Amino acid sequence: MNARIRAATKEDCKEISRMIMELAVFEKMPEQVKITHEELERDGFCQNPFFECLVAEVPEEHKSKQGYTVVGYALYFYTYSTWKGRSVYLEDLYVMPEFRGNGIGKGLLSKVAEVGKKKQCVRLQLSVLNWNSPARDFYAVKGAQDLTVTEGWHFIRFDGQSLDDLANEAPKD
Repeated sequence: MNARIRAATKEDCKEISRMIMELAVFEKMPEQVKITHEELERDGFCQNPFFECLVAEVPEEHKSKQGYTVVGYALYFYTYSTWKGRSVYLEDLYVMPEFRGNGIGKGLLSKVAEVGKKKQCVRLQLSVLNWNSPARDFYAVKGAQDLTVTEGWHFIRFDGQSLDDLANEAPKD
């Protein structure tokens, strides 16, 4: 099946929002999704966007059972390593289940890598749930290293009240 990988537009945000929820259901965390398509539009398509996104689109004759032609996405942003320099972080890579196994995920991942290389990024980073063996295997086959295993890194997060408390402890000007 021939899917076109292209840069997302503001008009794609409703479809991206739909797939974000599909991914969250797959990851068994749908209650954690708070983002709206309006926030995606605001944050991804402003003067200094917080993220970039690619979508996979199939021809009308191959649309999904529900009638969708946008069947996958890769949402990413840029970070900086004080050891290595420019990096790209892949927040989400998702392909609708009925379109998996057709090279769409590989196409999205490879395109993110290409975009990062064009911006002189030296690495592509992402996180995967420990129980998601198919995704972990997919990335490993492509040459990814599991840093939890090889280097012992843990991802740490502050949010909600813990983020508020930490911000309130900031020195006053």
